[in-house]
This record gives sequence, structure tokens and C-alpha cells, in this order.
Amino acid sequence: MENHRDVAREIARIYCPLTPLGVEVLDSILVPMKFQKGAKILEEGEVCRALYFVEKGMVRQFYYKNKKDVTEHFSFEGRIVFCIESFLKQEPSRLIVEALENTVLYAIPRDALFGLMVRNQEMEMLYRKILEHVAISSQEHADSQRFENAAERYERLLREKPEIVLRAPMVHIASFLQMSPETLSRVRGASATKTQPRDNPDPWWARTT
Repeated sequence: MENHRDVAREIARIYCPLTPLGVEVLDSILVPMKFQKGAKILEEGEVCRALYFVEKGMVRQFYYKNKKDVTEHFSFEGRIVFCIESFLKQEPSRLIVEALENTVLYAIPRDALFGLMVRNQEMEMLYRKILEHVAISSQEHADSQRFENAAERYERLLREKPEIVLRAPMVHIASFLQMSPETLSRVRGASATKTQPRDNPDPWWARTT
């Protein structure tokens, strides 16, 4: 996007309609940031002090459990990423945020946002809508893990967030879907077979009655 104002308008379009004044106010606190592929946006033990809007690229949140890398969330263009517990409590994060591609983010600093919320109802509403979006997305993902089998989880991801399937490494997708890479490979193969068009060697115009 050409400038901060365009980014502010896009955030408003996706999360919460803002007046021209509201867009200007949001624009005033946006901080552009660039990260190379593989760079850490937030390290484990750091405090999350901003919401990050992904203007370009893809990032993931992950943690280590029993020395294994576990992917918890992906964010790409038009999404906001932050470590919610660390952000709300202002305590060290147990999650790590990593750029999976060369990425451009726009930070919405917590202190600046909270300062605006005291005197600007639009910023308060925007913040609430972002939290609602994150809460719903998190609940939907948790429900998918609880109630759907491996094939259903993959089909949901393919249907609702195909960008992840196209752009993220398969090992991270498998972790996100709580399955082994081998299981993901089998599920992908079965899904591709189901969606292939059937050959019809006897078209309708060649049939005889």
C-alpha cells in the first residue's frame, strides 16, 4: 500500500468501520516494520507490546513442547497477529512469532492505542472488534481440533484459508492441524483424488439409445 493512511483504511475495512477522523487517528500511531524470511518478530520471553497488521507476507506463532516445534497460528495479508496473553497481561510471552516470508507489518503500539481509547470511542470499538475476531477465530480452531477428524480439519483449512496450504511449509501445517507430516500427506493425497474430474469416455453426444 502506498502509505500509512491506506493501511489504516484497510484495517478499518476489515475489522471496524471508522470515520475519516478515526482513520486519521489510527494512521497517526501506525509504525511500519520489515522482516526478512526466518526473522523473529517476537521472541519467547519478550513482552508483546503491539498489535501487528500484516500488510505483506506471512507469519506464524509457535512454541516448543517436549523439544518439538508446535505451530499455533498463521497470519497473512489483512490479518492481525499478537500474543494475546502477553499483550493483555504485559508479561513475557511463551509464544514466538516468526516471519515465514519477507514480511511488512504495521505495528499498533499498545500504549499509544490505549491512550487514544481514553478519549476516542472509535479506537475503543476497533480494539474490541479485533479482540472479538481473535477470540472467535481461536474458538473455531479449537473446536475443529476437538470435533473433526484429520481429513475434516484439512478440508476446512483448504476451504477457509487456502493461502496457508499454498504458502506455508507442510511441516508447519501438519503441526497446526495436530497431525504428523505422514498423515497430512495421506490426507492431501485423498483430498486431491476426490477433487479430480472424472473422465467420461462416452460423452452424451456420442451415446445411442
